[in-house]
Amino acid sequence: MEGLAWLGKLLVFGGLTMAAVGALLWLAARLPWLEQFPGTLRIERPGFTCVIPILASIILSVVLTVILNVIARFLNR
Repeated sequence: MEGLAWLGKLLVFGGLTMAAVGALLWLAARLPWLEQFPGTLRIERPGFTCVIPILASIILSVVLTVILNVIARFLNR
């Protein structure tokens, strides 16, 4: 049974990660300023709306990269 313990931990961690990402996406959809952010593509059709925040995604990627690099440097010391 101990051979499957790592798989159980992996599944729990993966599930919690997916739940956290889902919660962040759910909250991000409720931010009204995200749709008016410069660099946002908005496609509207009858019964369909697609909002693609390109510039916000780039900014978020840069910020997360810097934060994760700082954390990685502190953990490697």
